[in-house]
Amino acid sequence: MLVLGLLLMAGAAAFAGLLIAYNLSGGPDYTVTLLGSDPFTISTLGAFLGGIALTLIFGLGMWMLMAGTVLARYRGKKRRRDRETARQATAERDVLAGRLEEGGSTSAGDEPAGHRAAGHRPQWLRPHGHH
Repeated sequence: MLVLGLLLMAGAAAFAGLLIAYNLSGGPDYTVTLLGSDPFTISTLGAFLGGIALTLIFGLGMWMLMAGTVLARYRGKKRRRDRETARQATAERDVLAGRLEEGGSTSAGDEPAGHRAAGHRPQWLRPHGHH
C-alpha cells in the first residue's frame, strides 16, 4: 500500500507537470501536447475538471502512503512485543529446566495450577498404614 500510494502520487505529479510544461499557450480551446503528440483538445472547463481529478488522485496517493506508514509502524510494534514475550517465555523455561537438571524441585508456588509433584498421592489413594 505504501509503494502503490507513492506511485500514484508520483504519476499524478509527473502527468500534471508534463501538461503544464507542454501547454503554456492560452486560448478558449487548448490542444494538449504531451511528449510530442496531440492526444486531445480540452476546453477551460475540461482543464479545470482535469485538475480536480489529478488533485483527487494525488490526495488518494498521499492517503495510501500515510496509511501504509502507520500500518507498518503498528506491525513493527506488534512484532517487537511478540518477540519480547517469546524471550521471556524462553528464559522462564530455561530457568525451570536448570532447576530440574540440578535435581532440585520447584516450589509449589512455581508449579502450574492442577499439577502435582511426582510421587505425591492424594490421601484417598494412599495404602492403609503408610503415611
